[in-house]
Amino acid sequence: MPSPHPLPLAGVTVVSVEQAVAAPYATRQLADLGARVIKVERTDGGDFARRYDTAVHGQASYFVWLNRSKESVCLDLKSPEGREILEELLTGADVFVQNLAPGAADRLGLDPDGLQARHPSLVPCRITGWGASGPWSDRKAYDLLAQCQTGLLSITGTPDEAVRSGISVADIAAGMYAYSGILTALYTRATTGRAPTVDVSLFEALAEWMGQPALYTEYGGTPPPRVGARHATIAPYGPFTTAGGKDVLLSVQNEREWAALCTVVLGTPQLAVDPRFATGPDRVAHREALEARVAERFASLATEEALELLADAGIAAAGVNSVPEFLDHPVLAERDRWRRVEVPGAPAPVRALRPPADLGGVEPRMEPVPAAGAHTRRILASLGRAPEEIARLLAAGVAEADD
Repeated sequence: MPSPHPLPLAGVTVVSVEQAVAAPYATRQLADLGARVIKVERTDGGDFARRYDTAVHGQASYFVWLNRSKESVCLDLKSPEGREILEELLTGADVFVQNLAPGAADRLGLDPDGLQARHPSLVPCRITGWGASGPWSDRKAYDLLAQCQTGLLSITGTPDEAVRSGISVADIAAGMYAYSGILTALYTRATTGRAPTVDVSLFEALAEWMGQPALYTEYGGTPPPRVGARHATIAPYGPFTTAGGKDVLLSVQNEREWAALCTVVLGTPQLAVDPRFATGPDRVAHREALEARVAERFASLATEEALELLADAGIAAAGVNSVPEFLDHPVLAERDRWRRVEVPGAPAPVRALRPPADLGGVEPRMEPVPAAGAHTRRILASLGRAPEEIARLLAAGVAEADD
């Protein structure tokens, strides 16, 4: 559906030498709001994330999620002609994003200082694993490595086993901070004329998200324990199984809610004044006894009955959904969150969620996911290359097109 108001980033051009998750997530969010995003891919199959899986009509689910509304050009950046084409693209760009392996951007002359010397108004955004400087700047990093090094794995899972997050939280965090950093840099350029560099690392993005466990550990004396789907420092806050076999997660945040749980849901108002459970830290200290009482009660309740009692008590609660249940969630349906996006080779457009931040009157752009090199010929032509020159570049392997 067309947007009743202009897209806020219309007129902004982003060139991105990107791969995997972090940088594509940042640039997809820019594309959602109208930026022209030119995705520069390798000539040997493009972004390797295209081959992570084949779940979406032969396309990778990661790639489909992260790359709608972009233009794809395949260039050999190790060749002088490939780099020359990239420089021409940068001449007309507002933002340059890259998340190449350590040292690769510098070897290609794509370091922020060099870029801004040649293109003073360009906003360079560099996404690294461990930081652009420092003792680990030359190390590769992947999402799970960042989860390990920030301590996230040590607090995620059960007492017997550490468990990775089920989604790429470090990549997503870095992509979010890159996106907000780029918007801030564009605002700075518009108000001061200065185009600042944006630097984000997976490790430091996820380190920010570890702020509460870090404070709890440093000043509380012990790290939060691994407690499965329960909350490590609040109780009761976790899933309990109803008579119907469905897990219902409830969250008690304060003494009022604790008293309401005891009276309305558990039917034992005297429990609310039990000194073992008087405060939040008391309830955590006596978690085992507390959760046994809650579990016993829930085992006697049908799922809907449990949810109704929790609602009557004013306690936040929800069933623990599977992914198929999430896909059919009534909130997403009733709030019109689903859109359709074209995908290469798919018999019909696929479902995709619109971005979560609604801007009044603005319908985000959700255009097709490109095949590798889908726009190579068009982009080369826009740079003034004649058809015979484009044919030569393709034949020489400097560029690759999806014909």
